[in-house]
Amino acid sequence: MDQVKAAISGLRIGEPTCHGGLTVFPITTKRRSSLDYLLLADGLKKGLVSVREVSEGGSVPHLAVENRADRPVLIVDGEELVGAKQNRVANLTLLIAAGKTTIIPVSCVEAGRWSYDRPDFGVSDRVHYASGRAARYRSVQESMRTTGTRRSDQGQVWDSIGEMSAARSAASPTGAMSAIFDRHRKTLDDYARDVAPVRGQVGAIFAVGTRRWGLDVFDRPETLAAFLPKLVRSYGVDALGSSLAAAGGRVRERDPYAGKPAPLSGAHRFLERLREGSFEDYPAVGLGRDVAIMADRAIGGALVADDVTVHLTGFSDPGSRRDRDDERVYATYRQRRDALRRRHS
Repeated sequence: MDQVKAAISGLRIGEPTCHGGLTVFPITTKRRSSLDYLLLADGLKKGLVSVREVSEGGSVPHLAVENRADRPVLIVDGEELVGAKQNRVANLTLLIAAGKTTIIPVSCVEAGRWSYDRPDFGVSDRVHYASGRAARYRSVQESMRTTGTRRSDQGQVWDSIGEMSAARSAASPTGAMSAIFDRHRKTLDDYARDVAPVRGQVGAIFAVGTRRWGLDVFDRPETLAAFLPKLVRSYGVDALGSSLAAAGGRVRERDPYAGKPAPLSGAHRFLERLREGSFEDYPAVGLGRDVAIMADRAIGGALVADDVTVHLTGFSDPGSRRDRDDERVYATYRQRRDALRRRHS
């Protein structure tokens, strides 16, 4: 836990890039990592890693990862696995030991399919969109704290995808999260193209408008470079605007924050809130330790292995409606639905 606090204290925030309501602050550090691992995408491409259902019948919250490589494989929180009986996302960041098969915790992001379209899984160019990822991450933290498992609130995940699909005019026959990204591929690719890593960058703070914040920091620039486009698209889904409506076959977007970058002071405050939070330590599913962070109006977590903070992530707290700085945070579909019902009862 002290290692994670020290890692946060050593982060340096650079000059941001702003595109369409999304501000991205690059993060650098003087710390260096000695860990040697494969990224999941590289392991799959080289035929050294296989991801499959745990059995022929499958289990929604679990997948089996076989690592035949001579070094660990890194799977990042929210990374999407596509194929087999339904698409899933990783519930948190995992370091899978070499030469072993590990059962990993996942969430379904395709509610309407439970049949094989291929025997195993590939990895997509997406991670869970930011607001859904934040809410899922909070439920996984609660599961870790109360039961020692890493299960999400699967109903909440499906509700969130349903609401986001409706808001982004991205209906799918199987309720697939991927439809949201496919529907707005060009716009999301524009977001990713406009945000290039700077020299030595290991992470980023993301601001949707000026009120919602997120953080991802890796142990080395190479890992950040591989995931930065995916993360920018993830936050881009939320930054598309407060409303999207189909008009004459075209999508009309309204973003009240377009062209207004979030302030650097806000990025510093968000990082400081995480550093000043309380930290809890748990054995990881794979290698290393999971560190949960509970902070003022924010949550976060880290995977630590061999005294290296492999991945640090954080979000404006999705369990709160609004913090005292008037920061909008992630309320779930069920919360908003119930609030509307109370209002009209």
